[in-house]
Amino acid sequence: MISERLSPWPYGVLKNVAAVLADTNTGLKNREIGDLLARLHMVDPIPSATKRDRLTEAFVVRQNKDHNPARIITFIVRAMEPVNYRDCPELFSLRRDRLNERLTFVGLHINEKGQVAKGALAQTLDEATRAATSIRDELNRRKTHPEVLRYCSLEVLKLDNFHACLEAVKSVFDRIRKMSGEQGDGAALVDATLSLGKSRHSKLTINSLNTQTERDEQSGFANLVKGLSSLYRNPTAHDPRLTRVISKDELLEVLTLVSMIHRRLDIAVYEA
Repeated sequence: MISERLSPWPYGVLKNVAAVLADTNTGLKNREIGDLLARLHMVDPIPSATKRDRLTEAFVVRQNKDHNPARIITFIVRAMEPVNYRDCPELFSLRRDRLNERLTFVGLHINEKGQVAKGALAQTLDEATRAATSIRDELNRRKTHPEVLRYCSLEVLKLDNFHACLEAVKSVFDRIRKMSGEQGDGAALVDATLSLGKSRHSKLTINSLNTQTERDEQSGFANLVKGLSSLYRNPTAHDPRLTRVISKDELLEVLTLVSMIHRRLDIAVYEA
């Protein structure tokens, strides 16, 4: 917890922190906001306003009174107490990540204990991006394909690298099935859709196949997807979780590769 006296936060930081904590879908409920303000003896100037405006104004009034953000920090810590997230750890991770993106502009961050601590200070958006340390932040920085995030975002937020990897790889084969109408899986599905048969054509193509280079590219892509299944999907589907450890770095590499595959599928054409 921060012990030294801090300078007042800019209005933009107060507003953005309030926006995270009072987000329509993932933020505190109106009742929770009211209870916390009351417990911390903070004035609630406009209780009938939208959650974001209500909390922003409460933060502004309190900081103007104290001439420092200490009570706002206390509000954040109370809102982020880990015990409150025992049944939804992914929500803790989501709120923490989003708050840290804002707090980096005042040189602070929320640690795994839900405490506010000193951190990297960012003055530009690029610096804020580099200061972000969560997997979700890094995936956003890399502009990971939406299909990857759609399939594994919950596992990423839960810090479950094992199942995040599995779900991401499964997303490739699920998409191929939807694009082709085929019902297979793994190498058999790739052979039926992406691999070049004796006719030197495939049902799902990522280029025109007019040249040897393009045909080599198609074959390489098919082999890449096959390899992804052999290297990750099959082992993670069958090995016990405790004996299959996937590090953060390895997960990011897998998700980046899966993202690249999805971008190739974006331009793929299906011909029966």
